[in-house]
Amino acid sequence: MKKIINDPANILDEMLNGLVFAYEDLVERLPETSVIHRKVEKSGKVGLVSGGGSGHEPAHAGFVGKGMLSAAVCGEVFTSPTPDQILEGIKSSDEGKGVFLIIKNYSGDVMNFDMAKELAEMEDIEVDYVIVDDDIAVEDSTYTAGKRGIAGTVLVHKILGAAAEKGLSLKEIKALADKLIPAIKSLGVALNPATVPEVGKPGFDLEADEIEFGVGIHGEPGYRREKLQPSAALAKELVTQLKKEFQWEKGDSYAVLVNGMGGTPLMEQFIFMNDVKQLLADEGLTLSFRKVGDYMTSIDMEGLSLTLAKIEDSSWLEYLNAPVTTIAW
Repeated sequence: MKKIINDPANILDEMLNGLVFAYEDLVERLPETSVIHRKVEKSGKVGLVSGGGSGHEPAHAGFVGKGMLSAAVCGEVFTSPTPDQILEGIKSSDEGKGVFLIIKNYSGDVMNFDMAKELAEMEDIEVDYVIVDDDIAVEDSTYTAGKRGIAGTVLVHKILGAAAEKGLSLKEIKALADKLIPAIKSLGVALNPATVPEVGKPGFDLEADEIEFGVGIHGEPGYRREKLQPSAALAKELVTQLKKEFQWEKGDSYAVLVNGMGGTPLMEQFIFMNDVKQLLADEGLTLSFRKVGDYMTSIDMEGLSLTLAKIEDSSWLEYLNAPVTTIAW
């Protein structure tokens, strides 16, 4: 294992300290916590909090800032943050209008965020939430009951963040979130697995000429292994599976997010996007919003995911294009 780290036990603390030092004009770390909070004047709007295990950078701390998250709560690598840490994130984000939680569908995250919600409500903070389950690969997996939450979560951050910035109430943000979740779907493919530093070896094995469709962001099993294929063939498989879920019609408007998994060069991501563009054009879809890059990674996994979001209201596109001040958007 080759990693630019010190003691694996100190990864989270050292990473957060480095992040805050590099971007101290945008974010701060709450003392004695793993909470990254935005540095903006309080404006009396709904607070937005997300988070999860580390190893998915820039998610979630990279999306803290004006127009997106109020705070991100960071756990150890591939480990959910604890309820007490999440509670601190909620308290720091409460400006009197309530706090909305964006939770990826993993058992630990759901349980710990729910416990933190209850603790916050005991302190008279109004809290609501949504669970993101955009991964269409499998129904149940290593850490999950139901579908997993992956890169589509970032689009939820963006849309709800813009809605909160506009001044929508907690009730209105909840209603918007409930409409968003079924409209966002993702699917990925892995070429090589991630190596968790404290484990020191790959999370699963793939032969040199093998790929796996549907692998999760923690290395959870996908739905099929095949021999390595050109980008166009990979794009066709992911688009075909997403089409089955959406049952789209010509003229439908979609947002497209190509997300690198941490070890995939941008060159390859852009090639893949070019293939996706052609396939979706052939389907007669309007691609109203496009984004390429590393947004929800899996440490150093080689691979990528494709997220499509059906634009069901013109305001969603307005929210996607709204300006933000964050590290990674």
